[in-house]
Amino acid sequence: MTTSTALPPAPAGPRPRARKTVPHNVKTSRRAAWIFAPSLLVSFLFVYVFIGITVYISLSNWKIGTSPDLSLRQPLGGTYGEIVQEQRFQADIRNVVIFTIIFLVLSILGGLVAALFIHHVTVGKSLFRTVFLLPYALSFIVTGVAWRWIFAPSTGVNEILRSIGIENPPGWTTDTTILGALNDPTGTDFLKVQFGIPVALLPIIFAAAWQLVGFAMAMYLAGLASIPEEHLEAASVDGASTWQRLRHIVLPQLWPSTITCFVLLLHVALKIFDLVVAMSGSGPGFVTDVPGIYIYNYLTSRYDKASAMAIILLLLTLVVIVPYLIRGYRKERKA
Repeated sequence: MTTSTALPPAPAGPRPRARKTVPHNVKTSRRAAWIFAPSLLVSFLFVYVFIGITVYISLSNWKIGTSPDLSLRQPLGGTYGEIVQEQRFQADIRNVVIFTIIFLVLSILGGLVAALFIHHVTVGKSLFRTVFLLPYALSFIVTGVAWRWIFAPSTGVNEILRSIGIENPPGWTTDTTILGALNDPTGTDFLKVQFGIPVALLPIIFAAAWQLVGFAMAMYLAGLASIPEEHLEAASVDGASTWQRLRHIVLPQLWPSTITCFVLLLHVALKIFDLVVAMSGSGPGFVTDVPGIYIYNYLTSRYDKASAMAIILLLLTLVVIVPYLIRGYRKERKA
């Protein structure tokens, strides 16, 4: 006789883990991160690390470019304090601010007027577009050589002025006159230069605006092409005049083009160098000196001052570029 004994139930094994399903957008984000990782690493190395090195050099005792001295200068930041008291630095800040303001006004307004004109002409539109855009293809050196002759004290514009009876025309790029001077430095004050509009800077501004008007025109032509004709036709049916259509329909819809032009041309203005070198150099009393020439001149004799000026120039650029980038980022988030 056999007896059967019930076996105890086998212990339950670990349950197989459920396979997680990764959303498609997360997969895409991870893939994009891996694709862009090398370029981000290179950008970080060659942009942000180099900016950090430049900041450190500006705080160091590195005077001669070929003899590195990376010990920190005492007091810390003494190079910046030395720079801001210089006549040349103050003249550079005055010049670059005046250059930027007048250059932006002339370039943006000139580009807008040219775009409105070309957008509405029916004959020779391609010819006019090419004529206005051609100077943008030239280098600043070529433009500088031509405009230097036009505004030379003994030739060019002054020949015309003398022919109409003006005996003492301006010296243009050699003229040290400051129009609308706001102060009169005594030599003992902190401010060592007159703040106003240097006459010598005007020919350089005209040359730069002449070259960049075509760029602004191209930006505005693209903006004009995106304005629906139905809006303008509806305004015409309602009795709006040409000025009213321009003010209430065209200009508001061209605002993104204006902002883009402003930022890109501002970038050009703050970094201006070769055009100034070709037309006048630093000029008498640094009347046409700009930060780019300052940095170039001190690269071999005062590396710390050249680095400090480069950082100041970078900060001037960031004051405008960063709000523009933040605005674009917020716009993308809302879209």
